Amino acid sequence: MPNFVDVTYAQTGDSLSTNPLGMRDMQAKAFEARDAQYLLLKAPPASGKSRALMFLALDKLYEQGVKKVIVAVPERSIGASFASTDLMSHGFSANWEVENQYNLCVAGGDKSKVSAFVSFMEDSSATILVCTHATLRFAFDAVDESQFDNCLIAIDEFHHVSADAENRLGEVLRSLMKNTSAHIIAMTGSYFRGDSVPVLLPEEEEKFTKVIYNYYQQLNGYKYLKTLGIGYKFYQRSYLTAIDDALDTNLKTILHIPNVNAGESTKQKYKEVDTILDIIGNVEFQDEETGILHVKRKSDGKIIKVADLVNDNPKDRDKVAAYLRDMDDVDDLDLIIALGMAKEGFDWPYCEHALTVGYRGSLTEIIQIIGRATRDSSNKTHSQFTNLIAQPDAQDDAVKLSVNNMLKAISASLLMEQVLAPNFVFKTRKFPDEENEAGTIKIGGFKEPKTDRVKQIVENDLNDLKARILQDEQLLKALPSDVIDPEVINKVLIPKIIQKAYPDLNEEELEIIRQHVVVDSAIKNGEVKEVWDKKFIRMAGKFVNIDDLHIDLIDKVNPFQKAFEVLSKSVTANLLKTIQDTIDAGRIEMTDEEAVILYRDKIPEFMKEFGREPNINASDPQEKRLAESIVYLRNKRRKQQ
Repeated sequence: MPNFVDVTYAQTGDSLSTNPLGMRDMQAKAFEARDAQYLLLKAPPASGKSRALMFLALDKLYEQGVKKVIVAVPERSIGASFASTDLMSHGFSANWEVENQYNLCVAGGDKSKVSAFVSFMEDSSATILVCTHATLRFAFDAVDESQFDNCLIAIDEFHHVSADAENRLGEVLRSLMKNTSAHIIAMTGSYFRGDSVPVLLPEEEEKFTKVIYNYYQQLNGYKYLKTLGIGYKFYQRSYLTAIDDALDTNLKTILHIPNVNAGESTKQKYKEVDTILDIIGNVEFQDEETGILHVKRKSDGKIIKVADLVNDNPKDRDKVAAYLRDMDDVDDLDLIIALGMAKEGFDWPYCEHALTVGYRGSLTEIIQIIGRATRDSSNKTHSQFTNLIAQPDAQDDAVKLSVNNMLKAISASLLMEQVLAPNFVFKTRKFPDEENEAGTIKIGGFKEPKTDRVKQIVENDLNDLKARILQDEQLLKALPSDVIDPEVINKVLIPKIIQKAYPDLNEEELEIIRQHVVVDSAIKNGEVKEVWDKKFIRMAGKFVNIDDLHIDLIDKVNPFQKAFEVLSKSVTANLLKTIQDTIDAGRIEMTDEEAVILYRDKIPEFMKEFGREPNINASDPQEKRLAESIVYLRNKRRKQQ
């Protein structure tokens, strides 16, 4: 299957270049907001959020009178991103220094870490502590809340927080904001959780100053990485039958196998890893010191270094985790096999391919996994995310569930295409002959934000809103696109989703945000052409002069037309047959000459006798071979077209 998303970037190097203080582009933008008590930093994986936090925290410690800094990460391995770092030699005024006893992202039980946390809070000379989200939750109950006054709490991967009363991390955050003078810096690659529960309540979110650095700014400013592809492969029966085709061990790869509770899992995770290793080759030995497996590849005898993070034996996992933290050479590792680890915050710059088995329900999780392969590195010009998912069988009773999962996965990738594209600024066209400035499109009847609240949502939250819209069950049920009128989508369904996300908005504010969502989606999904000195955009099958755009015209267009076209086609039996043929064609070994002879001389006789095409799943080997010739030739014709 071809990629659903292919994006090419300019390689300007801007996002990696540093200013006199040693700050990259995103970090400098974040530092401008250093005086905010509550700061939300939303930037893609690999953009340098951890170092941005160091700059901000040190300024708060030495210039703003904050007495302590507490950094909380979702899992121990991510703590390495906040290890002691030399910043002064690059131009900053202080170094980031974490004392060993206050780095709590190490092996050990919760009780000892909570005790160390309490000691840190009581130690007047201690300034920086790094721990997990879990340790922060437990320690919060062991420390008098007043001790957090004038402290900075930095929460990495902030989407783990939820406004749900059952979410303990969210409860801790709300209590700190309500009852203490603590400063809070929240960091995330995607503020969208992928479920119906918001990260923060509207009244809480309003208190945060937002710094947004998008995927396009990050990847367009790289030096080496030029292209990114997001695609899907399909398998039948067990995903292990398709691993050989999907996994290219010449590429530095992170392979995420399905959770044991997922339908794609065989429920025997260790056996799955063993099977994958057998497909690659033969395990020569496991390094006793590092825990890394050395596998001799079948194809050419090359030794492939594999990190097994599925093995949950604490002794083995700690060895491997330590090795992954310290490796710094492209030849140190070739493949990571993981379940839930190596997603958020995991740093392996050389990774070229993120291969994920099974449908992922959250856009946040997809973005995090893709982010593992999108760090800039001299060993790659292309990064690839591949989702290996079950092929829905048109004859299967569970086809509806399978197709629905596939649709959601594809819709997420289509949304990623918008996340990866440059942003336009939309303004009201006041006079017919007004010119569009670079990066700006003026639209008749278009409403611009009038309040800071609406302006903040429009500038910072549109992609999160589009994520909700594209994954909304009611909207997905409205497929295919020719069944539902575009104005119903734009004026009924979309406003309902926005209102659910922001219940505090009045009707005018809701309409302004609705217009921005619809316009941004319609324009980004439209094909733009230039003819002489005029620009035209294709909407609803017609090219419209950009200078003639009006909100009434745009409201008559399905803003997610491109997405809906892909999604609506995906449920047809013909497409399922095409997918199956594509999979089958990859397994067929046949020459052009044999295929032509069978197709010309043998298949007409078969069809005359049986009144049907030969079946590729037939038990008769001769009938199966005839069917293979048909699939082979159709696939060849499709490639030529």
